[in-house]
Amino acid sequence: MTQNRNFKRRVRARAAKTGESYTAALSHLRGAPQAPPDARALRLAVAQTSLFDDPRDASALRAAGAEMRALMRQARDAGARLLHFPEGATCAPNKRIMSEIGPAEIGPSDWIRFDWAALREELLATIRLAGELQLWTVFGSVHPLTPPNRPHNSLYVVSDRGQLATRYDERMLSNTKISFMYSPGKAPVTFDVDGIRFGCTLGMETHYPELFTEYERLDVDCVLFSTTGESPSAAPPFAAEILGHAASNSYWVSYAAHARQSVSAPSGIAAPDGQWAALCRADGLPGLAIADIRIEPDHPARPWRRKARGDLYAPHLVEDDPRSESRDRF
Repeated sequence: MTQNRNFKRRVRARAAKTGESYTAALSHLRGAPQAPPDARALRLAVAQTSLFDDPRDASALRAAGAEMRALMRQARDAGARLLHFPEGATCAPNKRIMSEIGPAEIGPSDWIRFDWAALREELLATIRLAGELQLWTVFGSVHPLTPPNRPHNSLYVVSDRGQLATRYDERMLSNTKISFMYSPGKAPVTFDVDGIRFGCTLGMETHYPELFTEYERLDVDCVLFSTTGESPSAAPPFAAEILGHAASNSYWVSYAAHARQSVSAPSGIAAPDGQWAALCRADGLPGLAIADIRIEPDHPARPWRRKARGDLYAPHLVEDDPRSESRDRF
């Protein structure tokens, strides 16, 4: 009884000292984590999907759309606010299927082969469902341009009102993509959901850390990276880089790849400490991973790294003449 009275006294003393409510002081002394009052949070879902790579096949395009919409319903049932899909979730055109001199040889893509009408039907159905579910949805798709311009390899960002909010076009294209398939994008893209800022990356762009530091300078809280990948063996380096970008920039990174890659590196959500907060199943099947991402503006890591990347060290540099006697001290 005395111990209980003493504990209550400690709670009241802390509340008086800090200005907290009695409940907040009680939670602190019991060891319960307390989110800062200005912290922001959002439930994020990331998907791994089946790979459909023949854009001539209308039935495959419809199957891709149906799978995406089924995952959208699962994500909303789980309370997700935003769902992130891989590159080419609607269709990731195979370079050999598209080659006008293929499939044995890779050459310029013949985009007339793409069933654009079927793709448009699936895009409209997916956008409409995003509005019905009130679910922000980000997915990879080919974005056609006026011929003879090649299309973009893009990420569509659809709002919870069922409207196209923005579009990101892959900038750092692979040799095959830039030589034979796509037009490159020009700029980074950000968008905000519930006070949390997202940035977009695509394809093989995880190999370019300058894109991720660029988003850090743009005050992004979470970068969405969507990829396809050539084979499961190519996935682990991408996943390792994702953890590194999250840790070195102190923000969240969502990694969305196709299901076949999951046997070596499933889709997942990386936390700012460089650890996986959630991972899809490593079974080669479509699925979701979900995490509540929390943003604490007062966390010291990110401001310190910004300061360190500036001119912090310049006043402390010492001129060391290699000809001085100091070199002989060792």
